[in-house]
Amino acid sequence: MDLPLAHLDRPFDYLVPAELDGPAQPGVRVKVRFAGQLVDGWLLERVEESDHPRLAYLEKVVSPVPVLAPEVARLARAVADRYAGSLADVLRLAVPPRHARVEKDVTAAATDPGAPAADPTAADAAGPAAAPSPAPVDPRGWRDYPAGPAFLRALTDGRAPRAVWSALPGEDWAARYADAVAATVAGGRGAVVVVADARDLDRLDAALTGVLGPGRHVCLSAALGPARRYRAFLAALRGDVPVVVGTRAAMFAPVDRLGLVAIWDDGDDLHAEPRAPYPHAREVLLTRAQLGAAAALIGGYARTAEAQLLVETRWAREVVADRATVRARVPAIAPTGDDPHLARDPGAASARLPSLAWTTARDALRADLPVLVQVPRRGYLPSVACADCRTPARCPHCAGPLALPSAEGAPACRWCGRVVAAYACPECGGRRLRAAVTGARRTAEELGRAFAGVPVRTSGREEVLGTVPGGAGLVVATPGAEPVAEGGYGAVLLLDSWALLTRADLRAGEEALRRWLAAAALARPGDAGGRVVVVADGALAPVQALLRWDAAWFAARELAERRELGFPPAVRMASVTGVADAVADLLAGARLPDGAEVLGPVPADEGRERMLVRVPRARAAALAEALHTAAGQRSARKAADPVRLQVDPLSLF
Repeated sequence: MDLPLAHLDRPFDYLVPAELDGPAQPGVRVKVRFAGQLVDGWLLERVEESDHPRLAYLEKVVSPVPVLAPEVARLARAVADRYAGSLADVLRLAVPPRHARVEKDVTAAATDPGAPAADPTAADAAGPAAAPSPAPVDPRGWRDYPAGPAFLRALTDGRAPRAVWSALPGEDWAARYADAVAATVAGGRGAVVVVADARDLDRLDAALTGVLGPGRHVCLSAALGPARRYRAFLAALRGDVPVVVGTRAAMFAPVDRLGLVAIWDDGDDLHAEPRAPYPHAREVLLTRAQLGAAAALIGGYARTAEAQLLVETRWAREVVADRATVRARVPAIAPTGDDPHLARDPGAASARLPSLAWTTARDALRADLPVLVQVPRRGYLPSVACADCRTPARCPHCAGPLALPSAEGAPACRWCGRVVAAYACPECGGRRLRAAVTGARRTAEELGRAFAGVPVRTSGREEVLGTVPGGAGLVVATPGAEPVAEGGYGAVLLLDSWALLTRADLRAGEEALRRWLAAAALARPGDAGGRVVVVADGALAPVQALLRWDAAWFAARELAERRELGFPPAVRMASVTGVADAVADLLAGARLPDGAEVLGPVPADEGRERMLVRVPRARAAALAEALHTAAGQRSARKAADPVRLQVDPLSLF
């Protein structure tokens, strides 16, 4: 039943009336009466008899379409158990809301293929298209990776290889994923590929269309809207297409004869579901590969500690280029040092450009090549301070940080949104403000003055550019919004590295390297004039990994440190967040496994606190079961204060 109560997280038996015997099949949506109310649910199984003597009747079959495939039902149960959640919460993520008109159109088109479609895209989900057999996959795209061609052959042969792929700079990753998908389809099986955002999805969509041809895959994304998303879901459910690609909404997509699950850039936090039970797309896909004996591909320019663990435990094999190939493909990368000198040019000094960064950008522009400038913070001045005493400027109403939206704008609070036009420093009474952190728009403004006459483009939250022309120009982008330049960038400048490296986060170094590698991968190779400058101390481990383009080394180092300190993924850790009494109540009722460590409390937001529970990976299932059972006890007695359970959350601090 679709009820968010932990103590009701189990199947219930109902009698099927004779008039519903036909449509009441496993996987359909139903309505049942429970506690005097009609509630939604999914029919999981039909059996001859029940252990319960008195049963109520099924009230209604909402739709005869079995939207919950057996494989997805098993996966959803496994994901709920792993994340200490309820099956109903996972099914809410796995099965999109019903769209009656789309369902009617698809059903009508399936029974009468000659009937006109009510929607111009309805034909895509009307039934299997007559498609030619896929041609053999050309392995030359993977020739720079010694294990790559063998990986493709294994997919074509119907085997289940598992790979962690480290992409070279300048690699067309979407084309390589299309090769892997095509090899899987050639072997007679289907594939699910998950990417972080719509821009990556567009690239992969185009690559798959070029390799497989039109009508052989569908895209699943929450951004599609209810009708288009449900139509694509039904196409996959009916087996009309062998391939589903999408954002994290696609991780549960039903695919017939699943042979490959793949994820690109698994370190991107967009892969983490913000709704209960907060599963990560990587973990869902790996669980799916394990349950269904499917192949798995985890790729990116960087490598997470979780992916490194798969390599070290030999669950997966790494697919990497040899060092000679890396050196030939990587751009020239240089750090400025821990105390960079600003360039003497007044414009460059105001733009905070060290001499090395300034000359690198100037030389690229003179060669009629574009320059990418990565700035970690969006906005104009996202953080300001008193110009006299340097005290951070905070809102007098809620104590939130103040920011300047533009050169002429008044300071406004980033928390409550109030404008504080008459700000006065509480420490010294000063009314002048200075920049504490500079955002992308202010950086673009300063660079426009430093390089007069050069076009400046910005790419960020307000507008994300997909591509930019290959001539001289400046592109200022926040991490993840860097556009692709025609022919590659002549120079890439990575500014304000401290904003990434000094975050109070377990993954700060890993995330900094991931963002740097993604930007540096857009530069031309070194022998073609591509240069990258990172404003950071070259002795830092993430900077060393960038200079050598060795994400595997950094991931192994990161995993070793986490193993020594007892942090995920070396251990399993659960976060319990709520008001103090509620957290204490849940933990008191939880029968935690032997060896469990309870850490905390630490302050959370809005007057709540957080406790952490750590166990060895071998006891991960026992920890999740204990926490879920304790949550069920609280919901059964209708405890007033909610508690949020998260297993291996992205943020621990």
